[in-house]
This record gives sequence, structure tokens and C-alpha cells, in this order.
Amino acid sequence: MEFDWTNRPFELDGTLSELDVEESFEDPFAIRLLPDSPRFSVQARYFNLGKSAGGLGIFSVYRTNGRQIRVISARLFTEEEQFFYQRKIKQSLD
Repeated sequence: MEFDWTNRPFELDGTLSELDVEESFEDPFAIRLLPDSPRFSVQARYFNLGKSAGGLGIFSVYRTNGRQIRVISARLFTEEEQFFYQRKIKQSLD
């Protein structure tokens, strides 16, 4: 996967790096979702929940043209997202 980091539309707050975000997309248990809200689907934005190699849970909003990923926003998991991610891993391993 190739990432487009030019003119990033958000600031990393020091807890995340671009590498952390990229690694979260490579997580074998990453969850990619197409939102059902018309607000997001009109502009073809997707969600990714994955963990970096260092174990940081990262929620990202992104768009893609099939070759490049453009991350629009990225932040650490909330408690609910962490629960959802862990539940999905458990389901896939059972």
C-alpha cells in the first residue's frame, strides 16, 4: 500500500506517527468499514481500526483510489472501539 501524506488534513498530536498509522493498516486483524451514513458515503470515505506494531489501537478515516491511501483523520481507539476490535479478533479466532 502506498500512502499519500502530502498536505495532511490533520495534525498528529505526538502520540501517533505516520508510521504508526501505516502499520495499523497492515494489522492482520484490522477492521475496514464502509460507513452507512450518507455523510461519509457520498465522498467514499472508509474507516480502519487496527493496531500498530507497537500495540497502539488506531482509528482512521481514509479514502483510496485503489493504489493510494489518503488518511483524513487518525486517533487512538476509544474504549468502545477497543472493545469492538477485541470482540472481532475473538470471533475470527474461534
